[in-house]
Amino acid sequence: MSLSSAMFTGVSGLQSNSQAISVIGNNIANSNTVGFKSSSTLFSDLLYQNIGNNSQVGTGEKVQLVRTNYTGGSMANSTSVTDVAIQGNSFFALAAPGATAAVNQNAAYLTRAGEFNVDTAYHLVNPDGYEAVQANGGTPILFQHNTPPAAVVAGDYAKVTAIDSRGVITYQDLQGNSFYYNGNGAAGLPVSTANYNTVLTAGNVIAVVNPTNPNGLAKIGNNLYQSTGASGVPAAAFTAAANTANGTSETMLSNYLESSNVDMATELVNMLTTQRAYSANSKTITTADQMIQETLGLVR
Repeated sequence: MSLSSAMFTGVSGLQSNSQAISVIGNNIANSNTVGFKSSSTLFSDLLYQNIGNNSQVGTGEKVQLVRTNYTGGSMANSTSVTDVAIQGNSFFALAAPGATAAVNQNAAYLTRAGEFNVDTAYHLVNPDGYEAVQANGGTPILFQHNTPPAAVVAGDYAKVTAIDSRGVITYQDLQGNSFYYNGNGAAGLPVSTANYNTVLTAGNVIAVVNPTNPNGLAKIGNNLYQSTGASGVPAAAFTAAANTANGTSETMLSNYLESSNVDMATELVNMLTTQRAYSANSKTITTADQMIQETLGLVR
């Protein structure tokens, strides 16, 4: 095996560790991002060369996988009732800004960042305008309202007052009465045990999606993920049975937001070890270069 091969081995280490430091830097940069999931870099060795006597010499390393850690972050208290966190493995399901039609599960945008509010069009949206959808059919959540000069009627939306562990929304109308959200633009139902069961059974709640393989999700930025063929999200319509939080292993918490799961101590240790590995690989290159210079000096 030539000395030039040793230099290329060192180069592979520089490239891999520079990618690893980028992953660590992204984790640290998002240590305060709501719902952010940290990533780690996994390495693998490259091809081996036979040098005789059943001996082999490796040719370096590569980044095998950047794996996301989907462990839940800590829950931070919020003053807004429409800030919602999920305990469990599910994701909130969103439609694109301005969407009116229903979306299938694999077409929805997914997020763990439940920073919601009701916009001027009476949709429940995130800060970028992506619309939360309901488990009943995957249509965007739209509160009952009448646009002036139409007369105000009972159930016209004024403000959200509660979101329970299964995603049932209670709101107050313009006359101060309490109603349950009851479907896309539909008339709200007055608060009662019977009406609660009606709303829950119908799936007129904030929808969730639970991918069988979250590492198959594609990150697209803005705290959003999209489904891929490897994520295990079905290409099927939303249903009350499949897309309603069960309130036990999958629970919604109003007045809370999920913090980033980045562990700063771990990231700083990883940064130091990656920096040392990078330095060591650069030393491999300079040492090989010195050895080549000494070899060339033999001809003098």
